[in-house]
Amino acid sequence: MSVEEQLQIVASNGSDRLILALEGELDLASARLLANALASVDLDGARAVVLDLGGLRFLDSTGLREIFKAQKAVHEGGRGFAVTRCSPQVQRLLHITRLDEHLDSIETPESELPEEPLDAG
Repeated sequence: MSVEEQLQIVASNGSDRLILALEGELDLASARLLANALASVDLDGARAVVLDLGGLRFLDSTGLREIFKAQKAVHEGGRGFAVTRCSPQVQRLLHITRLDEHLDSIETPESELPEEPLDAG
């Protein structure tokens, strides 16, 4: 299976946000795809970036690091950042690593964004 088959990332625009829907596995082999996707999208008019983690089946420490790096880059650009609820396995890893305490989480990609985003630092 190629890296592109392992992780699919589909970008779409919501009313005030860019949504990156992740499906598959975000790990050492595929993490660069998230960085590349974020670098290649047009953020004009987007108040925030939402990572839709609903289709993510697997996440490792490299994937966690990429999510955190994405959040930091988006915040440095003056935009909000949120992730959607995810599978129990992925949610457990976010909780064990306490990354969930540093990420704004919303139910769906279209859910209301928090007024004051959590800090990436």
